[in-house]
Amino acid sequence: MEYDVVIVGGGPAGLSAAIRLKQRAEAAGTEINVAVLEKAAEVGGHILSGAVIDPKALNELFPDWKERGCPLETPVTEDRFMVLGPAGQVSLPMAMLPPMMHNDGCYIASLGNVARWLGEQAEALGVEVYPGMAASHVVWEEETGRVKGVVAGVFGIDKHGAPTGDFQPGIELHGKYVFIAEGVRGSLAKTIMARHGLAKDSQPQKFGIGLKELWQVPPEKHRPGLAQHTTGWPLDEFTGGGSFLYHFGDNYVALGYVVHLNYKDPFLSPFDEFQRFKHHPAIADHLEGGTRISYGARAITEGGFQSVPKLAFPGGALIGCSAGFVNVPRIKGSHNAMKTGMLAADAAYDAVMAGRSGDELVEYQAAYEKSWVYKELKGVRNAKPYLTKFGTTLGGAFGVAEMWFTSLTGITVPWTMKHKKTDAASTEKASKHKPRVYPKPDGKLSFDKLSSVFISNTNHAEEQPAHLKLLDPSVPIRVNLPDYGEPARLYCPAGVYEVVYADEVAKTDPKFVINAQNCVHCKTCDIKDPSQNIVWTTPEGGGGPNYPNM
Repeated sequence: MEYDVVIVGGGPAGLSAAIRLKQRAEAAGTEINVAVLEKAAEVGGHILSGAVIDPKALNELFPDWKERGCPLETPVTEDRFMVLGPAGQVSLPMAMLPPMMHNDGCYIASLGNVARWLGEQAEALGVEVYPGMAASHVVWEEETGRVKGVVAGVFGIDKHGAPTGDFQPGIELHGKYVFIAEGVRGSLAKTIMARHGLAKDSQPQKFGIGLKELWQVPPEKHRPGLAQHTTGWPLDEFTGGGSFLYHFGDNYVALGYVVHLNYKDPFLSPFDEFQRFKHHPAIADHLEGGTRISYGARAITEGGFQSVPKLAFPGGALIGCSAGFVNVPRIKGSHNAMKTGMLAADAAYDAVMAGRSGDELVEYQAAYEKSWVYKELKGVRNAKPYLTKFGTTLGGAFGVAEMWFTSLTGITVPWTMKHKKTDAASTEKASKHKPRVYPKPDGKLSFDKLSSVFISNTNHAEEQPAHLKLLDPSVPIRVNLPDYGEPARLYCPAGVYEVVYADEVAKTDPKFVINAQNCVHCKTCDIKDPSQNIVWTTPEGGGGPNYPNM
């Protein structure tokens, strides 16, 4: 199937790009053919975010978004930032924090529902949106390395790789330009970046894992418009992370915890830290008497300005979190994702109308470097490295001071801190740490992994091949278990990885087990495995979580 532009990923970046392309064509009285491929069973089904949304990009895309019914219904009316200790907390006056960290003019919402709305707008403009179509391979022009398109919709392969009676070989979708909008750590983006060396002049990408629960609380507990953020307990000074808690919608509380994946201790479990955190009085008070209705997890790009790769390649472009435009101090990225999709769309529209095809969209790179996205990320580029080098308290203070300086003077400091190693390389040997014993969940505020996965509505066809691949099947037991205690069983928030023994007491004959059907597509294993032996690939289309209101 031939298109002018093929977009892989139906999130905010991909859909904004598709809409912008159609808007440009409609304004000019011309036609442009656009297809959006989404691996979830429905648009928005795999979207997981806090989310407090800055409508800056949305205002540009649809100035009349309120009249169109975009589900941004709860404006932020109260901002809080707290430092937690084991039993108490200190609230920082918001006046101490730079304007960029305030949420004036922002909205609390489900980003998944915003994506669903964007999907409706795209289809109304004539975009062909295909949910349940996982793009599994790049179609290359082998002589030149140009990306011609992608293969999507492969169905009916059994766990041994053989076709079943339901086999469908997939479709090649070719585009004059192909936009990669898979989100964080996309499998096609990794392939393209490696072949074209897109990251050779940027620093290693950094990541966090974000875990989120959606609660419905009694009306007397609900405080619509409250946006509360915390740092500190239960993490130590040199293990970065923090929380968000947002009241919105139908008595909803969106509660999330982010752990920076450059943590050192292989015995740390982000999921269990999150469950422990909910028992803090500053958090429990919001949840008691409520019902947990959904759970999910997703990796977050945190490298920022220094880690953004080259954006254009022969035949296409990286947009949104495939390239990594999250502003870490603001805890926001959807506005930047949407804007970069729009910038790429403008470049591709002009190129197609000029009769071009398959070349490098250098205009997109140039537009990014002149955009407010570039300026915003450059202004906060040292915030994450400060935390890594100096710890939460001192590093946070340095970051706030620099943001205040930039805010008051309009000048960015002349130095740029570096990200020195990948998150996988940050993991230390087990011999340097002690195993952790986490409290048992109480079933009221804290829960286990499997009951959490259950309410993520995760499902994969049982007979398909495992989409989590081991480059060397011997590494988990031969290397990771003796050296690191096999941290996959702990960093995975969905119980995908286990080490089982023939004799659990004597710990004899260990075996590494992958429960791929539990996978919520967070990509943490692909990022954090110290041996870089696990590769996340797309499962059969429609597989994975199906997040409601997340």
